[in-house]
Order: sequence, then structure tokens, then C-alpha cells
Amino acid sequence: MEYAYQYSWIIPFIPLPVPMLIGVGLLLFPAATKNLRRMWSFPSILLLSIVMILSVYLSIQEINRSSIYQYVWSWTINNDFSLEFGYLIDPLTSIMLILITTVGILVLFYSDNYMSHDQGYLRFFAYMSFFNTSMLGLVTSSNLIQIYIFWELVGMCSYLLIGFWFTRPIAAIACQKAFVTNRVGDFGLLLGILGLYWITGSFEFRDLFEILNKLVYNNQLNFLFLTLCAFFLFTGAVAKSAQFPLHVWLPDAMEGPTPISALIHAATMVAAGIFLVARLLPLFIIIPYIMNFISLIGIVTVLLGATLALAQKDIKRSLAYSTMSQLGYMMLALGMGSYRVALFHLITHAYSKALLFLGSGSIIHSMEAIVGYSPDKSQNMVLMGGLKKHVPITKTAFLVGTLSLCGIPPLACFWSKDEILNDSWFYSPIFAIIACSTAGLTAFYMFRIYLLTFEGHFNVHFKNYSGQKRGSCYSISLWGKKIPKTIKSNFPLLTMNNNERISFFWNKTYQIDGNGKKMICPFIIIPHFGILDIQNPFSYPPESDNTMLFSMFILVLFTCVIGVIGIPLNEEGIDWDILSKLLNPSINLLHQNSKNFVDWSEFVTNASFSVSIAFLGIFIAGFLYKPIYSSFLNLNLLNSFVKRVSNRILWDKIINVIYDWSYNRGYIDAFYTISFTRNIRGLAKLTHSFDRRVIDGITNGFGLTSFFLGEVIKYLGGGRISSYLLFYLFFVLIFLLIYFFLFN
Repeated sequence: MEYAYQYSWIIPFIPLPVPMLIGVGLLLFPAATKNLRRMWSFPSILLLSIVMILSVYLSIQEINRSSIYQYVWSWTINNDFSLEFGYLIDPLTSIMLILITTVGILVLFYSDNYMSHDQGYLRFFAYMSFFNTSMLGLVTSSNLIQIYIFWELVGMCSYLLIGFWFTRPIAAIACQKAFVTNRVGDFGLLLGILGLYWITGSFEFRDLFEILNKLVYNNQLNFLFLTLCAFFLFTGAVAKSAQFPLHVWLPDAMEGPTPISALIHAATMVAAGIFLVARLLPLFIIIPYIMNFISLIGIVTVLLGATLALAQKDIKRSLAYSTMSQLGYMMLALGMGSYRVALFHLITHAYSKALLFLGSGSIIHSMEAIVGYSPDKSQNMVLMGGLKKHVPITKTAFLVGTLSLCGIPPLACFWSKDEILNDSWFYSPIFAIIACSTAGLTAFYMFRIYLLTFEGHFNVHFKNYSGQKRGSCYSISLWGKKIPKTIKSNFPLLTMNNNERISFFWNKTYQIDGNGKKMICPFIIIPHFGILDIQNPFSYPPESDNTMLFSMFILVLFTCVIGVIGIPLNEEGIDWDILSKLLNPSINLLHQNSKNFVDWSEFVTNASFSVSIAFLGIFIAGFLYKPIYSSFLNLNLLNSFVKRVSNRILWDKIINVIYDWSYNRGYIDAFYTISFTRNIRGLAKLTHSFDRRVIDGITNGFGLTSFFLGEVIKYLGGGRISSYLLFYLFFVLIFLLIYFFLFN
């Protein structure tokens, strides 16, 4: 057991050989590396599986022994300054390790097929493996400096993955937006780290908590300065976990490939902020103002994320705002001091949301078989409908994830969200009312997504040149796809030269080199979907490949059973709450009770209220969206119900205000654009103008003056000695006259 802990430092570095070998291969053997590119998914999954096995083993040891293991070594020592590096294995680390590895393996397995015909396949797996390394290093760090290093590496990997398709301007803008927004929080995090070092003289968590407790107990501390440092630390978590007001980057981050959304923006990277607050909770808990502020930010984010998800048409953006809202629940729980419940919801939400994102990726792939690569169409829920007939497995998996996020028993999120709602009543009735209302909104917008996507009739029809209703397809690969002769004869408008392909981003064609020819599939055969009918190609969305469905199936199992680990029940000597056993050392560090059991009757009474709210949201969504498949404003059925009401105009105005608020992202992005972006650009232009006209003008003025003086003097040198003597005598005479008048 000690042997396993002793060598746990290697955990973050196990996935690192993959990006290193891919980089070396592309540098030294580019042709061979590209030809064998599909082989790189195997070592990526294998190495992360090794980390998963070690993580599960360490978690079992944590449950059995309830211990915390930390090992540090000195990096540099200079007088009173000592910088140490090491690793910390505790219950929080064990939970994060299992989350990162289990979700990461399934996403990598899913990505092997999802990205198989993308030109950036190798780059994708290199980025993903390096991200896993950075995230594993972050959660095993033993001090704040080490966390900050890996924190920045995680941000860099997020920047690269969000802008993975960097040739698309919207993706390039999205990754820049995420980078800049996170820099705001990261700068605050750095200030907080330096402030804490100023107070305690240490970066180590254990030393920080002990020293601060002694200083506070002996009243030897400037409490205002400590509060300010804690606030700056929290800003880092606000940006990384997309909390208000630094949440604006998360929906734009959906421009990356869908597996990235499932891994980074549902289960791991956005969870880094929750992890940081949980790690520093012994510090925050001694500052009541900060705890109140954390809970306030959490409840505002809960409500804001839910309202912004109500009218979104892009399926991934809707799920992104859902993620934002659920992260708000976790932050609310941490602000209330409910450490175990916050981590419980972190676990259940990670698997449920990863399932929903992978399900949305399957839907998008199916839609691309109809409309081609066009995110405005393939991700637009208004253009979907009736997909349950054509993608039944994806539909079932997506429904399970939807029910879980709505809080329907016995699925995962029901157990954790119900505890957060119960704890909120003891903390603040106002917060509890908002949290419970948002639970109803969550059920509403999640079933809105489901109904618009899977129910009704398929809404997209395209006509070919002959006027018959058939689907049209463009390549979903950067490599392009060759058009068979049968398609050329039936569709002469698509006829091309033998070496030309349909492009990924533009309608123009381009040449493809020999390395890519081996990976080109016939136009009518898409490996994700199988062989389609030549006589009626792409008429309906096909189901995804078994590789993608397998990952979704495993996540369905997790979503169904993972909630069992935290059931707060103890009946007939059976302790259901495995999570509390695991978290017992951390809970003791916070001086909280590790057991908070209830009996079945009390549990059913508490749960019935939250489940009723969820069913109310589902009923309203079904009432509005079951018979109609259009935008949020198309409320014909509801309008007919209230047509005799005298305040019909007021009702329409309320609906329009809600829709505009949600669809326009609460006008927060527009406010930032007007208040910050334009002003900063104006200041930059003014500074540039001052630098160019004043600073450069002075420098250039001296240069021009020297140039003209040189030109004038050049013509005075004629080569005649008599001329030189004349000028010499002339200036001597002037000098004598000046001397005479000044000194006589």
C-alpha cells in the first residue's frame, strides 16, 4: 500500500508519452506517422486506463484506511524562501482522478471514430493526452504554485482544443474569448496566491490552513487583507467554472469538436474551479463573508444559466448553459458548507452531462449526413424532429441523461440535487426558492431539447437538381471524399475531376496529397453511419457507429447506478453512503459531521417536493413543444388557451421579453462588447496613434534633421583649400565679434 502511494507521483506523467511521440513522429517521420495515425488512439486509451486502475486502487485504500498521503521535496532554497514540489493523495484527489480517467477513456474511445476522417486526428489526440496530463497534475498538486502551473497548462490545452478547427473564424474567436476571459480569473488567482504567501510564508495547503487558523485564533491577522486574498483566489474558480460574471466563454467554447465539449466542458476543466474551492474550503470557511459571496455567486449562476438555456436553438449551446447552471448548484453547496453534497453532485453531473454531450455529437453526425457540414443546420434543434425513428439508440441514451439532469429517481443527479435543495432550505429560504424554481426550469429546457430533437416529424428536406426530395451531403472530413461514378452520372452538378474533393469549409475544391488518399472513403459510404441506399442517398439521419454507441452505453450505466454511492440512508445496518466513507478525512478537516443519515420516510417526504417540481417542468415542456416544432415564440396552443384572457397583450410581451433575454444571452455579451471590448480597442487605437505620431515623430524628426544637415554640409565641401580658409576666417571673425561684445 505504501509502495503504491510512494510512486503515485508518476500518475500525471503516464499519458505524456503520447503527445511527445506524436510530435517527434511528425517531425522526423511525417509520412509514416500520418499513414499510421489510427494506431495512436490505442496508446492514448491504454495509458489512461493504467491511470484509472491506479486511481481506483488508491480510492479503495482511502475508503479502508481513511488517510491522507503527501510527499514533497525541495525544488529551490534561498535564505528564508523554499519552493517545494510534491503530490497529495486524499479523498478529493481520488474522486477527481476517477472522474478524469473514466470519462476521459470513454471520450477517447468515442473520438477514435468521431474524428477518424478529420485531418487533425493526430493533433486531436496529442492535445487530449496533454490535457489529461495537465488535469491529472492539477488535482494531485500539493501546493498553490504547483496548482497554478498546471492551471495554466489546462487553460492552454483548452485554448488549443476550442480552436481546434482554427481555419473557421468563429472557432478562432471562441478560443481567444475563452483565453482572455480565463486570464482575468487567473490574474486574480495569482494575486491571491502571492497574498497568502505574504501572510503565511508558505504555499503548502497543510501549512496554510494551520498557520491561518492560529493567526485568526490569536487575532494576529489583518482580516480585511485575508478576505481580499480569498476573494482573488475565488476569481480563478469563477472564470474556470464559468460562474457569473465570467461565464461568457463557455457557450462559445462549443465551437470545438463535440468530444472536447464532453470531456473538458462537462466533466473535467470546468470542474477545476469547483475542485479549487473544495481544496481551499478550510481557508474559505473561516471567512464568513467569502462563504456568503460564494453561495451568492452560485445561486445567481444557477438561475442565469437556466434562463439563458430556455430559448437557445443550438443543441450544444443549450447543454453548455445547462452545465453553467449545474456548476452553480455545486458552488452554492460549497458556499453553504455542504462539502460532501457538492462533490456528490460533481460526480453525478459529470457522467450525466458527458452522456448528453456524446449524445448530441451522435445527433450532429446524423444530421451532417443530411445537411453536410454546417453547424447552423446540423446543430439547430428547430431543423430537427422525429429522430427517434432513425437513431433509436441515441434517443434512448439521450433520454436517460435528460431524466437524470431533471432529477428523476432513481437516476444519478436525483440523489445529489435533492440534497442540495434540502440543505438550501436550512441556509436561506430565498436561495431555496430560487434553487427549487431553477430545478423546474432545468426539467423544462432539458425536455425542450429532447422534444425538439426526437419527437414529431423530421423537418429538414433538401431538393436536388431534378426536384425530387432527397438529402444532400458534403464531406465531413478535412481530407475530403471522392465522388463515385454512380453519383457523377446521377448528379452531374457534383461532377469533378478525378483528383478533386469536396472541401470541409468551402464549396471550392482542392488537391489532396498521397498520404490522404489511403484514408478517403467513397462519397456514399460514411464509416460513422454505414452504407446508405444509393437510390435514395441520405434521405434520413442514420444511427452512429457502434464505437460511439459503446461509449454512450457505458455512460448510461454510470448515470443509472453512480448515485448509489452517496445515498444518505442507513437501513438494517447497511451503510449506503460510500461517498462519506471516502471523504471522511476531508470532512474531519472541516470539523463537520461525516454522517447525516435519514430514514426512508423522511427521505421520500423530502424528495417528493423536488420530483414534483421536475415533473411540472416536464409537463409544461410537453404542453408547449409536443404538438409544435418551431421556435420558442410559436405558442399557438398556449395562445389558444389564453385567447379569452383580457391581458393577452401583456402575456405576449412577457413571453417576448423572456425569449429575447434568453436568446440574446441576457445581453451580457453585448454589455461586455460595448463596455470593455470597444473601449479597450479605442484605447489601443489612441495609444497606437500617440506612439506613431508623437514618439515615432520625435525620433523621425531627429533623423530627418540630421539628414538635411548632412545634405547641406555635403555641398560645402568642394575640395578647394581657399574656400576652406575663407569659411575658417569667417567663423573666427564671428567668434571674435561675439567675444568682444560679451566680455568688453
